[in-house]
Amino acid sequence: MATKDSAQSRSGDGRSHQGKQLLKASAVGIKRKPSDYTSQGVTDNDVFILPSSDFQLLGILTFIGAVVRLFRIYQPSSVVFDEVHFGGFASKYIKGKFFMDVHPPLAKLLLTLAGWLAGFDGEFDFKDIGKDYVEPGVPYVAMRLVPALLGVLTVPIIFLTLKASGCRTMTAAMGAGLLIFENGLLTQSRLILLDSPLVAFTAFTALAWTSFTNQHEQGPVKAFDASWWFWLVATGIGLGATLSVKWVGLFTIAWVGSLTILQLWVLLGDTRVVTPRLWFKHFLARAICLIVIPLTFYMGLFAIHFICLVNPGDGDGFMSSEFQATLNSKGMQDVPADVMMGSRVSIRHHNTHGGYLHSHNHMYPTGSKQQQITLYPHKDGNNLWLLENQTQPEGLDGPIAGINAWDAGEPAPIKNGAIIRLYHTVTDRRLHSHDVRPPVSEAEWQNEVSAYGYAGFEGDANDLFKVEIVKSLSDGAKAKTQLRTIETKFKLVHIMTGCALFSHKVKLPDWGFEQQEVTCAKQGTLPNSIWYVEQNEHPLLGSNAEKVNYKDPGFFGKFWELQKVMWTTNAGLVESHAWDSRPPSWPILSRGINFWGKDHRQIYLIGNPVIWWSSTVAIGIYIVFKGLSVIRWQRGFRDHENVTFKRFDYEIGMSVLGWAFHYFPFYLMQRQLFLHHYFPALYFAIIALCQIYDFGTNRISGLGLRERPAIGLSGIALFLGASIVAFTLYAPLSYGNPWIQDTCNKVKLFETWDWDCNAFHTTYDQYLNPALGAANAEQTNAPVIPAGVVEQQIGDQQPNEAVVTSQPEFKGAVVSTEERVEYRDQDGNILNEEQVAALEGKVSFQTRYETRTRLIDAAGNEILNEPVVGEAKNDSIAPPHPDVEREPETPAADSVSEGDSPATASAEDDVQKEKAVEKDDTKKPRPASSESREATGR
Repeated sequence: MATKDSAQSRSGDGRSHQGKQLLKASAVGIKRKPSDYTSQGVTDNDVFILPSSDFQLLGILTFIGAVVRLFRIYQPSSVVFDEVHFGGFASKYIKGKFFMDVHPPLAKLLLTLAGWLAGFDGEFDFKDIGKDYVEPGVPYVAMRLVPALLGVLTVPIIFLTLKASGCRTMTAAMGAGLLIFENGLLTQSRLILLDSPLVAFTAFTALAWTSFTNQHEQGPVKAFDASWWFWLVATGIGLGATLSVKWVGLFTIAWVGSLTILQLWVLLGDTRVVTPRLWFKHFLARAICLIVIPLTFYMGLFAIHFICLVNPGDGDGFMSSEFQATLNSKGMQDVPADVMMGSRVSIRHHNTHGGYLHSHNHMYPTGSKQQQITLYPHKDGNNLWLLENQTQPEGLDGPIAGINAWDAGEPAPIKNGAIIRLYHTVTDRRLHSHDVRPPVSEAEWQNEVSAYGYAGFEGDANDLFKVEIVKSLSDGAKAKTQLRTIETKFKLVHIMTGCALFSHKVKLPDWGFEQQEVTCAKQGTLPNSIWYVEQNEHPLLGSNAEKVNYKDPGFFGKFWELQKVMWTTNAGLVESHAWDSRPPSWPILSRGINFWGKDHRQIYLIGNPVIWWSSTVAIGIYIVFKGLSVIRWQRGFRDHENVTFKRFDYEIGMSVLGWAFHYFPFYLMQRQLFLHHYFPALYFAIIALCQIYDFGTNRISGLGLRERPAIGLSGIALFLGASIVAFTLYAPLSYGNPWIQDTCNKVKLFETWDWDCNAFHTTYDQYLNPALGAANAEQTNAPVIPAGVVEQQIGDQQPNEAVVTSQPEFKGAVVSTEERVEYRDQDGNILNEEQVAALEGKVSFQTRYETRTRLIDAAGNEILNEPVVGEAKNDSIAPPHPDVEREPETPAADSVSEGDSPATASAEDDVQKEKAVEKDDTKKPRPASSESREATGR
């Protein structure tokens, strides 16, 4: 008994002591730590059990958001910025034409579905900015409703997210209000673009994960119950949807993944409650919901994508021959496997998306001026070649003459190391090379490839090529020793010069119909020198001959190939654009994007500066806080024993981490970037701003604001009021509404905000009376685009007829033409001879071809092609998209006018050209081009 009483006494003393310590801890904001993984200071913030007053307020905010997003959504009634691309993809989906885009298909499928349900037939091509929607009857409003409604949806989502994180109702309402009146998010959500769906699905993922985190932090009592599972599965679906809109979703996955690792680490440290078996149960639940579900969702969207796109289109040239064979009309019948002397074949390039070795009866304008050899991406009669031995076959009376000499007797297979000639069956010329520089690529290691000869001509030594089979790429033992259709990959090495037949992603100018250049490369890269036979016919190969065909890649093969092509193409979008910007400029809103301009109105993507800069300051506040807390921790302070301090660090840190994951990776990218790439990060920054405000006014006792809620409510009212005022000031740029020059100039705070105030009228009366506006309008000056950017877009961008009125068609004679060489730096500045000499050996020069036309009247005066007075030039240029345009078929002789067609030659002329090459006294490779060059640093 004594022992028991003594123990009870000690126990009672212990409880008394613990109680005193707890009271003391409570006085300084420190609470006793739970015995399991339950987090201190966490309450149940389940958004399904909010009071009815919260849902009523949520309904009002959503209604306001809908009014703001849908106001005049029908304007402008013409194509705006990237609607060129994403509207065009909807047309291709409806027609089933395969295209290649660097973004996954979810948002594009939603846009297509809306257009299809509204009666869109896919005939409108969305080709040019400013192209009218109304006359052809395009249901563009229905298509714009998809991003607009998703933009509206982000309003209740951010409200619920802030409530799930523990913020009070008025703070959540402030966050929703900031999202409603953010000009940049508004502008992007009113057009046929992808960023509004991206932000919406990112926001949904953040809501689901925040709600799941709240359930998890309540400890074992909530683990694996219905609400816990619901939000974890919802997070996985949100991750899959976000990733299926843009690969920016990978940043969202990284955010959720890093926090998941932190949760599992905490669970691993709870040895009292979490057994190894229970820990693996937590791990498997997260692996299934956060890995399997998103990946299945993502792949399922691509399955739908492949089902919709079954016909050949502009993008199939990006894909392998096996992939293309799965498209309608792209498949082929089984063909003979063995390639023989005398076989009529089509030869495809292995590396650059499988273009065909091609020739047509048009000559190079420079160099040898012999017949062009190109790479052509479509099936055509000009792709057919007859494979000849270097010597004619022997008959009873000697060598058998003619190209049909191999059609009799025993067929002879083409072995590795065989020396052959390639006879172009349509033009009766042979594949040929010599020591002359190609018309475009002028490097010393590049030789011109041409077609040379005529019917009956025996050829010469420059027609001879050696077959070198690349065994590592060939499929099957037999294909490694002799030519086999599809299975054998080989090089064609020119006997006289040692160069290999070569092609790369360089297109010929207009005189080559923009087909891909083919050269003969000395020490060329292996992938670009590899070829294979696709079509194979021979009179001696009967129906019983062994046949081959492309292997069906199946869904997974097509899926993986498309992912690789998307990645490679996305990384290749490195050329500058008139309205691109870099990540350091985004948080401070130093520049926007000119989307559209017409009828003295503009749409310019710019954020609400009050909201934008406040959110950036909020990020800075947390960074300073975190830095000071680390220093204090190192100095021995125990700040994290304070629950409010700990919750501030974790809750806001989670949002700032989301901002960082969606912002800093862009510093690693060399591709084109624009202000709208910052929108997901902006969303997290707004959440962090609201959380910091809620802590300051509601949860931190030392500031004295928690006891004075009126101050906090007044601050919300003032902040929202300032945001609404700023929103109103810049709303004309978001909606494309009428604006006047004086008002525009007053709110244009920085020169880098480069919309053109002179494009607007001087009074609002001019919008009501167009005649008055035309009479009083001043000449407008469009925003200046760097000269180097303009040069890159010459020939690619067509004038927008809705904005610039062209001069009457000039009908007259061409009195003279001239060629000149201009050297320019990377910014487009013309270099003089001394500057060029100083750069020699330090930079490389790229050749650019540019045609400029000067019109003169009868008196010799130049006719200037200027925009009509009062009209703004349209500099809103959509970023170039990798989806290639289909090259024209080789034109027939009667379809090309005499003045436009490349030079042609007779057989006698062809011989004379070759003799002229052979007798060149300089013995040096000759540049074939005398066009302009642009210097680029190595």
